[in-house]
Amino acid sequence: MFWQSLDAFLTRIRPRREALSLGLDGLMIFLAWQATYLFRLGFERWISARPSYDGWVIAGLVALYLLSLWLFKVPKGMWRFSGFGEVQRVTLACAAAGIVGAVIILMAQLQAVPRAVLALHPVFSIIGLAMMRLAYRMLYEHLRARINGRATETHRALILGAGQAGRLLVAGIQHQGWTVVGWLDDDQAKQDSRVAGIPVLGSLSEVERFAELHGITHIIVAMPSADVSKRRQVLDLAGKTGLPVLTVPSSAELMAGSKVDQLRDIQPEDLLGREPVQLDEAGISECLNDKVVLITGAGGSIGSELCRQVARYGPSRIVLYEMSEFALYTIEQELSEKFPRIPLVRLVGDVKDLEHLRYTFSKYKPQIVFHAAAYKHVPLMEVDNAWACLRNNTLGTLHACTAAAEHGVERFVLISTDKAVNPTNVMGATKRAAELVISHMASQGHSTKFMAVRFGNVLGSSGSVIPKFKEQIAKGGPVTVTHPDITRYFMTIPEAARLVVQAAVIGESGQVLILDMGEPVKILDLARDMIRLAGRDSANIRIEFSGLRPGEKLFEELLADSDSTVPTGIARLRIACLAQQSDEVERLLGLLELAKSSLASQNKLVHEELARVGLGYLWAKGAA
Repeated sequence: MFWQSLDAFLTRIRPRREALSLGLDGLMIFLAWQATYLFRLGFERWISARPSYDGWVIAGLVALYLLSLWLFKVPKGMWRFSGFGEVQRVTLACAAAGIVGAVIILMAQLQAVPRAVLALHPVFSIIGLAMMRLAYRMLYEHLRARINGRATETHRALILGAGQAGRLLVAGIQHQGWTVVGWLDDDQAKQDSRVAGIPVLGSLSEVERFAELHGITHIIVAMPSADVSKRRQVLDLAGKTGLPVLTVPSSAELMAGSKVDQLRDIQPEDLLGREPVQLDEAGISECLNDKVVLITGAGGSIGSELCRQVARYGPSRIVLYEMSEFALYTIEQELSEKFPRIPLVRLVGDVKDLEHLRYTFSKYKPQIVFHAAAYKHVPLMEVDNAWACLRNNTLGTLHACTAAAEHGVERFVLISTDKAVNPTNVMGATKRAAELVISHMASQGHSTKFMAVRFGNVLGSSGSVIPKFKEQIAKGGPVTVTHPDITRYFMTIPEAARLVVQAAVIGESGQVLILDMGEPVKILDLARDMIRLAGRDSANIRIEFSGLRPGEKLFEELLADSDSTVPTGIARLRIACLAQQSDEVERLLGLLELAKSSLASQNKLVHEELARVGLGYLWAKGAA
C-alpha cells in the first residue's frame, strides 16, 4: 500500500516537476556551499570564520546557479531516467556558474571568501545534484519493481477515454510491462478523480502537454463506442504528440470476437471509416438463408470478405471458385474454422473456362452468384497484359453470366469499379465492358437478375496503396506518392462486402448500383497521417513523388457526366441511370468472340478495339 501511495503522490506532483527541480537544486547548491566551508575550515571555524556578507554571497550564487541550470535546460530532465547525459548537463551548468561566480566575487574584492571554497563549490554542487538525481532514479525503479515486479518501464502509456473499455484494458495490460500513467477524458464528472486507481489528469485536448510532462512512450485510444467523427478527432489529437498511437478494437471488432486488451496499431480505416451502414438484415437473410451461393474470385480481397459476410446468413452451401490454389486454401481454412456447419465446395477454376463453369453450375446449382474474379492492378494490365485483362475481366464475366442464365440462377452480381467510369486504362475499360455484358444479358429475357455494383478503392485490399505505405514506413521510407494532388475514394473491405450483399437483395436486372464512397481522400494527406500515427517523423521519413503511372487518373469518378442516380431504401446505395449505348454491345460481343483466342500477341489490338467500341477510352483520341 505504501508503494502505491508513493507512486500516486509522485504522479500528482509531476505537473510541477520543473519548479520542484529548481527548488531542490537551489537547496542542494546551498548545502554544497556549507559542505565546502566545512571541508576547507573544519568544524571549529566553518561558521565563525565566515565574513558578515556571506549570506548575500550564497544568495547570489544560488540565483546564478539556478539561472545556469535553467539555461542548460536541466530542470526539463526527468529524474527517473537520469544517466550520463543528465550528469553532463549538470556538470556544464555548474562549471559555468562556478566560473562566473568566482570572477564576480574576485572583481568585487570580497577577500574574506576563501579561494579554495570558490574552487571547490562547483565540484560539491555537481556531486550533490548528480547524487540527488541518481538516488531518485534508484527509488523510482525500486518502486516500480514493488508494484509491477520489474524495475524498468518498457511502456509508459496515457489512455484516452476513461470508460468501461479503458478499465478492462488496464486490467489486461498492467502486468504485461505497461505502466499506465493516467487517463484523459472530457467528462467533467471524472476530472480530478481516480479510475481503477489511476488518476484522471485532464481533458483529451491536453494530450500533448501530459505526454511531454510524464515521459509517455505510447498513447492508447480506448473509445470503441465513440462515433466515427469523435474517434477521428481523438486520433488526430493523439497523432500530434509524435508518439506511437495504439487503440483497442472498434465496437464492430469487439462484436466479431476481439478482446478489449488486444491493442493494435492505428489502421487507415480508423481515419477514413464512416458510420456503420444500417442494412436490411431480414431481407438479406431471406435472400441468402438456405441458398447455394457461388463466389468467383473467392480468395481475393473482396471475394474472401464476401464469403465471410455470406456465411453469417446461413447459406446451405458456399461454392468457392478461385484460380489461385493458395488463396482458395486460405479462405477455405478460415471458413471451416469460423463456420464449421456450412458445407464448402472448393474449386480451382478459371472464369475463362466456359465448359468448367457450365459443369460447376450444373452440378452444384447455385442460386446466388457474386462475380468478384478480376485482374485489377492498373499499371500491370496496361500494356503487356492487356489481352489477359480483357479475357479475364470481360470474357470471364460473359462466361459466368452465360452459365448462370443457362442454369436458372436467381441473382448474378458483378463487382465493378469506379475505374469503369470514363476509363483511361485497360483495366477500367474491361470492367466497363463487363458492365455492358451485364446490361446485355439483362435484356435477353433470362429469368436470372443480372446487376453490377460499382465502388472505389478498398482499404487494405491486395495491391492497394495502404499495404505499400505500411511496408515503406516500416523500412524507414521513402514513402512514394504518384502525384501531390491525386485523390481516391476509399471504403473498408467489410463495408464494401456488406453493401454488395445488400445490393444483391434490392437490385433489379440490368441495374448498376453505386456505393456511396463519401468524400475523396487526398493520398498525400493519407501518407502523412500514416507516418505520424506510426510515431515517426515526416522529417525522417520523406515523401517522394514518382509521377502518374500509365493509365492512372488524378481523380476517380463514380458516375459519367451523362449518368445520374436515384436513391434506394439503403442510405449508402444508389441506382445508376446509365446513358444508353446501343451500338457498343454488338461491337463488344464481336471483340469477345475474338478474345476467345488466347494469343498474347493481341495486346495492341485490345487497345484499338476497346477504343473502337467507344468506351470513352483515351486511345480513341490517338493517345496510344
